[in-house]
Amino acid sequence: MPTLLVCSATDDLHTLTARLAAEALIHLPDLQVKLWPEPFNAKDVVAVAAWHPPANLLGTLPRLKLIASISAGTEHIQRCADLPPAVPITRIVDDEQARGMAEYTLWAALYYHRGFDQMLAQQARGQWRVPAQTPARDFQVGVLGMGLMGRQTALCLRDFGFTVSGWSRTPHTLDNIAAYSGETGLTNFLQALDMVVCLLPLTAATRGLCDRQFFNRMKPGAAFINAGRGEHVVIADLVSALAQDQLRGAVLDVFETEPLASGDTLWRHPKILITPHMASTASEGTIARQITDNMIRLLCGQPVQHGIDRCLGY
Repeated sequence: MPTLLVCSATDDLHTLTARLAAEALIHLPDLQVKLWPEPFNAKDVVAVAAWHPPANLLGTLPRLKLIASISAGTEHIQRCADLPPAVPITRIVDDEQARGMAEYTLWAALYYHRGFDQMLAQQARGQWRVPAQTPARDFQVGVLGMGLMGRQTALCLRDFGFTVSGWSRTPHTLDNIAAYSGETGLTNFLQALDMVVCLLPLTAATRGLCDRQFFNRMKPGAAFINAGRGEHVVIADLVSALAQDQLRGAVLDVFETEPLASGDTLWRHPKILITPHMASTASEGTIARQITDNMIRLLCGQPVQHGIDRCLGY
């Protein structure tokens, strides 16, 4: 019986597996849904739904025809040493997830624009001091990455009244949002911003992009938000920029190794606010429906949706 194998080396996917099994029962009654590491026949597995696939699993599945990420990102799949070269990789595309990311970024913009970072520092000292209050339009926010999440985030910030810019690898335009692209555009993009938000996909070109040179190009005293991928940031350079007051503060939602170790010094850094990779996520219902739809397409010999370009990395 053709099998969809749900697997993760890091997370509990029992409830998602149940949602996928329920969808399969309605739309693909001949499809078996299994959760790794319960027993399964490797020769029956035609598709994998994965978040950080277990090491050395993908290469043991001879009939594998689809690898579906259960998130918007796929780098956790692409770095698997045993990744089959010709099997399509898909990702989740979810407008609700994009709205969730916009909400998270709006919160971060308000956190710095209204001076809540200063309020926390003052509270620790028992100090009553009202910060200067300015219109949102005087606070300039830049969004790195103009994909679905980046566009939704930029529009949300714009509509709330912030002055917004966007940067991307190739040119994109949105009404009343300044657009920058390419390496030359990045310098011009960074220099006037009060807050920079990284929502880029992880590629060879973006890995380590946010390094010492990047932070030095930012406006002194600006804030930095990373809700893209942990590998975008050179942490030592970020900590150095904070120590030198080149940066006002940082909000980090993603890390190269997750979960962040309890003993990591970032937890106790006074200028860093950490959230546990919760900026936004697709609902299990959306994940199950999109993967089931692609399973129907796969079994009917049709092209799958939301496939990535391995050369681009997204």
